[in-house]
Amino acid sequence: MKFCVLLLAFSFSACTANTAIPLEYPTPEPPPSATPLPKLELRRDSELEKQFAEIAKDAKGKVGVAAVVLETGEAALLNADDHFAMQSVYKLPISMAVMEQARLGKLDLDEKIGVTKEDFVKPGQASPLRDKNPSGGEFTIRELIRLALVESDGTASDVLLRVAGGPSEVQSYLAQIGIRDIKVVNTEKEFAKDWNNQYQNWATPLEAVRLLRSLRNEWTPEKGNEKKELLLISYMLDAVTGPHRLKGLLPAGTGVAHKTGTSGSRGGITAATNDIGIFYLPNGKHLAIAVFVADSPADEKTREGVIARTAKAAWDRWSK
Repeated sequence: MKFCVLLLAFSFSACTANTAIPLEYPTPEPPPSATPLPKLELRRDSELEKQFAEIAKDAKGKVGVAAVVLETGEAALLNADDHFAMQSVYKLPISMAVMEQARLGKLDLDEKIGVTKEDFVKPGQASPLRDKNPSGGEFTIRELIRLALVESDGTASDVLLRVAGGPSEVQSYLAQIGIRDIKVVNTEKEFAKDWNNQYQNWATPLEAVRLLRSLRNEWTPEKGNEKKELLLISYMLDAVTGPHRLKGLLPAGTGVAHKTGTSGSRGGITAATNDIGIFYLPNGKHLAIAVFVADSPADEKTREGVIARTAKAAWDRWSK
């Protein structure tokens, strides 16, 4: 009998050991960090580059262009490695850095952020948020991104820069995805304090195109990822600024996901008239293009015309 009791006890103990409930659970693996895309070898079109140079003469300033077909590497460049003040173009890398933190679970796009009068950009700087909410309010991160990209809202951009952790965090994200020649240094409010501050926030046209290419999972979702929320691209497609720039001479209905940037003028010189974006070509390919018009004495119609004609030349070359 003792032997049977001992055998029963041993069997019960063994079963208990095999079915023990774990007291600790493994921590889920965090989402992988973003990494640079493989290098795209460029095949430059010298004839198109000559067209760009001829068009640029009308600006009577400095013009930088990079245009690249993202699937093939066909390209045309003009002063593409030079530095140009971004102005509101820099709202795109700021928004991308915020989206990366949301992807990693560090931010929630539906989290509400308080915006006070102290956050408002100065009168004369674009801010529908400020104009419609003179006492401030609470806005989701999603809405702040929409305001920054669709309406080029300076207040929204400055708040997003704060939410991202400041310029150093944006630069860290850009370095992570292999972007070196774009610098985000100042807030929009600081632009208004000193004319020269805008020049600290610069990009090269070629690096601006690489930044657009870094939106790859948005402009062409990977297989099985078709339902991914294409937030940045959808807002850039809806942008209301710069209708006479990249989009100005393209066929009606052309999909153009873009972000503009514009400075004020001093002494008859406009520091920055910019537009960068992705064209959805009728042949199914995608054209990324950045056009920066710097330190130009020409009027707005002429400056924007230079951008529109440059875009149309690229479209004509690669849309078929």
